[in-house]
Amino acid sequence: MKKLSKIAAVAALVAGVTVTAQAAEKNWRMATPWSGGPWLERDAQFFADHVGQLSAGNILVKPFPGGTLGGALKVTDTVKSGVAQISHNYINYDYGMDPTTALLAGHSSGLTPEEFMLWMYQGGGIELYEQYRMEKFDVVAFPCSILGTEIFLHSNKPVRTLEDFQGLRLRTSGAWAEIASRLGASTVVMAGADIYTALERGAIDAAEWGSPEMNKPTGFQNVAKYVILPGVHQSGGVLECQINKKAWNGLNEQEQNLLRQAAKLSVFDSWLAASYADLKAYEELANGPNEIVQLDPSFIEAIFEETRKWEDEYAAKNDWFRQVLDSQRGFKEQMKSWPQYRMQIGMAGQ
Repeated sequence: MKKLSKIAAVAALVAGVTVTAQAAEKNWRMATPWSGGPWLERDAQFFADHVGQLSAGNILVKPFPGGTLGGALKVTDTVKSGVAQISHNYINYDYGMDPTTALLAGHSSGLTPEEFMLWMYQGGGIELYEQYRMEKFDVVAFPCSILGTEIFLHSNKPVRTLEDFQGLRLRTSGAWAEIASRLGASTVVMAGADIYTALERGAIDAAEWGSPEMNKPTGFQNVAKYVILPGVHQSGGVLECQINKKAWNGLNEQEQNLLRQAAKLSVFDSWLAASYADLKAYEELANGPNEIVQLDPSFIEAIFEETRKWEDEYAAKNDWFRQVLDSQRGFKEQMKSWPQYRMQIGMAGQ
């Protein structure tokens, strides 16, 4: 927190400097997968604003909606090719190329947003992240937004137990599609824009998408009676900023560090903004006509057991997967003492 305070102080100081009319030395296009919403209009903009302030206007970043600079789900290719110098992206969109992305994006591992930040900045996670992205994808990348805990399901059927999950027609993607299938669900992969209609028409029984803030504007709650919690399939995660290698090598060391610090500030800003927005969004959901359903602890345990088997299988044949998994598991061992001296968030004075 002391480091973040120092960075924020520098940002405030630089923001107070009047930027001259002289053109920026670097004008960068930022590719994103987002058509709108908080990830484009708030989180990507956080990073762009911090870069502009910290560089005193010498580096300007302009975010573009998904599909503008290339395929919305091919942002890594857009950055590698140099069509965009930088991106705001979700690493798990590259899951088909390497499942290690799931560990770095967030999966049913039990890392909360706060734990992700601790692991990234104190537990060696961010070093692994940069090394992995460069070695496997030939781009510079580091976290620049935090993801909140998702809603487990918007569902037309109540789901509490493992038995309820059997044969459930579930829209999902990535690692959770594999694990949910192993647990008995009938998984369907579809674009986000198609979920509402599929739920409304009964083509699927349930869908997972995002946190309360992200799900509210989708209207899923209007066509699916049940809201299933907690989101153990995605208890936390990160979004990333990727930088084209040639563009990165064209920066001096100070500018490279500036971008890393802008990303770190943006992670903190996104955590504050999204966490607070989720409170209001969930309150409206809980006070609305939907029925809130809590997963049975035995089902949660079954999810974690199956996830561990899935992790072990990939770790046995993928060296990068094993490295990241070992780091996260070691961190989780450290975190076991946390509840012994720290109160659960929201429980003080209850």
